[in-house]
Amino acid sequence: MDFADFLHTHPIFDVIARQAAARSVRAYVIGGFVRDLMLKRPSKDIDIVCLGSGIELAEAVGRELKVPVTVFKNFGTAMLRTDWEPDSTAIDANRAPGWEVEFVGARKESYRAESRKPIVEDGTLEDDQNRRDFTINAMGISLNAEDFGQLIDPFDGQNDLRRKTIRTPLSPVLTFSDDPLRMMRAIRFAAQLGFDIEPDTFEAIAAMKDRLQIVSRERITDELNKIILSRQPSYGFKLLYHAGLLDFIFPELLALKGVETIEGKGHKDNFYHTLQVLDNVAERSDDLWLRWAALLHDIAKPATKRFDPKVGWTFHGHEDLGSRQVPGIFRQMKLPLNEKMRFVRKLVRLHLRPIALVKEQITDSALRRLLIEAGDDLEALMTLCRADITSKNYDRVKKHLANFDKVERKLKELDERDKLRNFQPVITGELIMETFGLKPSKEVGHIKTAVREAILEGTVANSFEAAIPYMIEEGRKLGLVPVKDPALALESLSQRGQDTSDSNL
Repeated sequence: MDFADFLHTHPIFDVIARQAAARSVRAYVIGGFVRDLMLKRPSKDIDIVCLGSGIELAEAVGRELKVPVTVFKNFGTAMLRTDWEPDSTAIDANRAPGWEVEFVGARKESYRAESRKPIVEDGTLEDDQNRRDFTINAMGISLNAEDFGQLIDPFDGQNDLRRKTIRTPLSPVLTFSDDPLRMMRAIRFAAQLGFDIEPDTFEAIAAMKDRLQIVSRERITDELNKIILSRQPSYGFKLLYHAGLLDFIFPELLALKGVETIEGKGHKDNFYHTLQVLDNVAERSDDLWLRWAALLHDIAKPATKRFDPKVGWTFHGHEDLGSRQVPGIFRQMKLPLNEKMRFVRKLVRLHLRPIALVKEQITDSALRRLLIEAGDDLEALMTLCRADITSKNYDRVKKHLANFDKVERKLKELDERDKLRNFQPVITGELIMETFGLKPSKEVGHIKTAVREAILEGTVANSFEAAIPYMIEEGRKLGLVPVKDPALALESLSQRGQDTSDSNL
């Protein structure tokens, strides 16, 4: 590959070369950008190493391009974006599409055994390449006039790319001891690129797995998410398992592994089943949180496993217990405890519901309940349910998928007719209390539940005209008499700012 021709087609490299020469410093493109360039993979991050001050070089490049530069003095680095275009004299964004360029001076690092924070000193290009994690990330391209575009590859990373091999540039024991997160990164790159990990490198990961405990959970989870987002995430998880890292990173997932047999009856290995479901979802969606739902959908099976001599192994209630485990797992993993977690929790809780609806006679009531509970996440839920069919029996899979098609058609028809996605009963607790002169109580909850169930069953329309008489009748069954006309109660609530809007089913 002619790197010089490529570099000349993007003005950012000529600008860096020109500013480096003006300061009599040597500069190189190094690391992941070079790797991805050779693999013809898209990349948005460019790392520039110079034999001098990376901050000064970045600021000079920023001045010429008229782009802002962010300086990280504590780390001795600076960063700018190539698509900044404040005026017509700025760099042409069409020729340098959205790259983030980070500048750093060449350095060497040494580590203490109890910490992964390095002692950093100025170094040579060789020092800088020695400290890189893998040979495929240690290649550089010169931006200097006398050898512009020349590949500097001291560890034969180019051939490792051809061989599809992950290998450390120095001794893997030294590399992983210096920064234990590199063990996760090795597996992440293998998963992302579909590469093998060189045997000595993999053996070192297995031997040094305990050192990962000095790495922050946030950094570990960041690598884990990248594995989950890879094209075939099961490959990364199998490497984590065989290297012994999974026991520390994700013991709940590891607990799914294994098959128990009693009286000749066994169950599927839920660890490998979960990885297959994850791969199936990955074929259908790039959404990280839907993939997390796949990873956690059976997480409570070990806790709910029971043997019944008549039916064999059962996992009753694993969907409910699993949904209750989701917040704790997210908290442990330092994942967001917001709507992302709630989305995963909902899908784990509901993942068996569509399966229960694949019978010949599906009632509108059951479909209505699923529509309401799934809401806007119905499509994601159905994607997970389809992915959960992992039988090796092709005819069985085909039959289940056809049944899911039928359920989805009925759900769509019902949703178009009744507009159920954002269902809220028109009869609120406030209206019940205002009408009957009650304070919060069991009676209020009973009436509210009765009205809701009647609406879900389709026996009462979700309108004030239909639901108010039903509310009054339910109150009378409890010996309650209205103390205020419901119409006046509605008006009173409206004046106080209570939401009394019709859901318009």
